[in-house]
Amino acid sequence: MPKSKSQKQKELSIAKILKRIENSPIQKVKVAVTDIDGVLRGKYLHKDKFLSAAKSGFGFCNVVFGWDSADVCYDNGTYTGWHSGFPDATAHIDLSTYREIPWENQQPFFLGDFINDKGDDLEICPRRLLKRIVAQAHKAGYQANCGMEFEWFNFNESPQSLAEKGYIKPEPITPGMFGYSLLRSSQFQPFFTALMDEMLAFDIPIEGLHTETGPGVYEAAILYSDALTAADRAVLFKTSAKQIGHRFGVMPSFMAKWNSQLPGCSGHTHLSLWNTANSKNLFYSEKAPHNMSPLFKSFLAGGLKCLPEILPMLAPTVNSYKRLVDGYWAPTKVSWGLDNRTVAFRVIAGGAKSTRVEARVPGSDVNPYLAIAATVASGLYGVKNNLELKTKPVTGSAYLNKDAARLPRNLYDSTMKMSDSKLARELFGDMFVDHFVKTRLWEWRQFQDSVTNWELQRYFEII
Repeated sequence: MPKSKSQKQKELSIAKILKRIENSPIQKVKVAVTDIDGVLRGKYLHKDKFLSAAKSGFGFCNVVFGWDSADVCYDNGTYTGWHSGFPDATAHIDLSTYREIPWENQQPFFLGDFINDKGDDLEICPRRLLKRIVAQAHKAGYQANCGMEFEWFNFNESPQSLAEKGYIKPEPITPGMFGYSLLRSSQFQPFFTALMDEMLAFDIPIEGLHTETGPGVYEAAILYSDALTAADRAVLFKTSAKQIGHRFGVMPSFMAKWNSQLPGCSGHTHLSLWNTANSKNLFYSEKAPHNMSPLFKSFLAGGLKCLPEILPMLAPTVNSYKRLVDGYWAPTKVSWGLDNRTVAFRVIAGGAKSTRVEARVPGSDVNPYLAIAATVASGLYGVKNNLELKTKPVTGSAYLNKDAARLPRNLYDSTMKMSDSKLARELFGDMFVDHFVKTRLWEWRQFQDSVTNWELQRYFEII
């Protein structure tokens, strides 16, 4: 079969990238993959090794899918573990992700993902999962466009200082609440400016950056793109913010809720479907109420139906559920509304280019590949099955809405719901669901076995 114009252009672009690396005076290349928790794991390759790996892949210990965010190995996994000897998996370098790191002397950088022994997608690899969902959308004639926003707190800490104080009472870079404060942003202007300028140079364009409600908290909106690019940018944004912050003596944290008295940190996800043939926003209908097309309504109905059964992909940690409480700017019920920030799905009824839905359940602690895969797959399920949007938009506070179902209150309940869900298995496959569920149950066990500061304060003296 003759190659298409786009295929020829892609091959030409890849050839140029490889030639640039080959001729570069820099002798090493940085590569990274993402584990189940969304943590970037990587290494440096000598450029000769990289040029070879670019063609055939390279071995990467599969422990990255066999341990938690603290590098403690799961005892309940089947894909890998002590029983398997932790062999190498084949990592595939995605040459289209080529970047140069501005704060590392233009160090060449690439993202990768995993294939199995047969050369097919490794089903438990988060980036590969999102690729499969994107491919399903393309097969149906849709391009999923996405933009992620992150809120995160910034502290006058280092890894050493925080460890020395036992992770108790980290010091925010500024006091007070001060949302949208020009005063507070100017007080850390060099850090603020570096985030905007260096992220852009690293191909992570930020549409907006401002302080949020809370001491030392910022919010960044990353420019929208296709779903896979959006997830790549989101993963790299979190790590890059930490690397840039370190240079200024600042420690960013994307923990969903570090203080029970303060709002949590969101990872709001904006989504729309576009026609691949004519590049039109399929969510927009000029004559429909609120400009919501029938396809948009079915997409939203799919999101509402699937949400309780895929919640761990949007709220993946024990801490995630401390954010999902009434009255703290995070949704707690299966609900939607028009420009309403108390609901799970906020419909933004704009023009032909801007009409979209904002999924407000994800926190800043999400793995972006899984969060975007979950929201896109849920919406596509609604479109494929022509689901009707039967519920009315919530007006006023969704926290007071008695008709909407409450989301599961903790990681264990939501994980068991996903484990039992035929719908989740239809969307993501048994292998992914079984592996992911086991990792979340492991996370819950670690929490259950720990002794917290709350317990010490409550019981140590009085009991």
